[in-house]
Amino acid sequence: MTAPAPPKGTGPLARREARLAWGLLFPTIAAVSLVVVLPLLAIFWISFKPVELADLRPPAPVVREDLRGGPEVAGDEATIRYRLRNSSPDVPITGVTLTDTLPAGLEVVDLDERCSLDGRALFCDLGDWEGGFRDQVRLPVIVSADFLDAGIGPADSEPEMTGRADNILTNFEFTTENFARVFDGSEFWNVLWVTIFYTIFGTLGALTLGLFAAMLLNHSFRGQGLLRGLFLFPYVAPIIAVAFTWIILFDPFSGSANALLVQMGVTDTPINFFGQRPYALIMVTVFAMWSYFPLSFLFILARMQAIDTDMYEAADMDGASPFQKFWYLSIPQLMGILAVLFLLRFIWTFNKFDDIFLLTGGNAGTRTLTVNVYEQAFAISNIGAGAAVAVVIFCCLLLFSFLFFRYINQEEGL
Repeated sequence: MTAPAPPKGTGPLARREARLAWGLLFPTIAAVSLVVVLPLLAIFWISFKPVELADLRPPAPVVREDLRGGPEVAGDEATIRYRLRNSSPDVPITGVTLTDTLPAGLEVVDLDERCSLDGRALFCDLGDWEGGFRDQVRLPVIVSADFLDAGIGPADSEPEMTGRADNILTNFEFTTENFARVFDGSEFWNVLWVTIFYTIFGTLGALTLGLFAAMLLNHSFRGQGLLRGLFLFPYVAPIIAVAFTWIILFDPFSGSANALLVQMGVTDTPINFFGQRPYALIMVTVFAMWSYFPLSFLFILARMQAIDTDMYEAADMDGASPFQKFWYLSIPQLMGILAVLFLLRFIWTFNKFDDIFLLTGGNAGTRTLTVNVYEQAFAISNIGAGAAVAVVIFCCLLLFSFLFFRYINQEEGL
């Protein structure tokens, strides 16, 4: 009677193959962890801490050393001065010590009571410092000829400071104050509404323009290659140059767009497109449509050219109109690529910062969540609040991705 065969995939060879596979995947996993996971965890960590821009540098004792008195000949008196301070205005530092090696040729006349001298090795026990602490340690010395002949100074041997301080970035004290500040009042909901408007209409507009551009260039004609290259210009052009071109073009005083509208009688006075509600939000949305439709155009055109033409010929024989062929034949074939483009374009537009910052700076009702992150973190130096807004952005995109994939799975029967 033979023993039963082990389950498939559990033998020694399968285990060795699994170890080899994990070994080959380890560099990728490590790279993803370093590039994606660790920064994301850091943002979550900081969002629960009252961190300001000054707190990014941990508290530390700082010392500056110089020689006072300007000695010129042997026997002159001078003073070695150590200027001390706490780098943090709020956080205390405990157990502060100063160590230094005095240059040869200096005879210490009077020693600070907090310090001791062993040969040329100086040690000072400076105790505990409160936030914003400042002090000085002065050592009167007599200069000898050896010191003057050597041409060195006290700064040639760097003093060392030690001390213990509570680092707000690494301790385990957390708070929800940042999130309370983010959700407090109606400001957040206004910013969220602007973000959703900008993202949805910017995404749908870019997809629609890309679809029509792909339909236009899905036929062979003279100059087709040149036109395809021109259609890529909004996407490949430097964003800062394009943004300032739009600002100049729609300037209320010298812009040609306003001059044309006034001459045509559309408006009596120039319109401040980027500085007046609701035109500013509409303009930045139109800018997003125009700037990013070439990406959709490329993918949709590639998918269109891969569709079998036989069914279009059969539809022509059945007397189908161009709209019927587009709606019942082209759209079902393009749904897959349109869904992927909508997901990617939605995420990228939701995270977009540079367009709005260059065009309006977030003013005139165009402040989105990403602009709010910048303002919280750098304009008012509240890193914790900026990280909290970033966490909100991540949660919104995570929720959108979950609903999107769940809908796609239900539609495809997966």
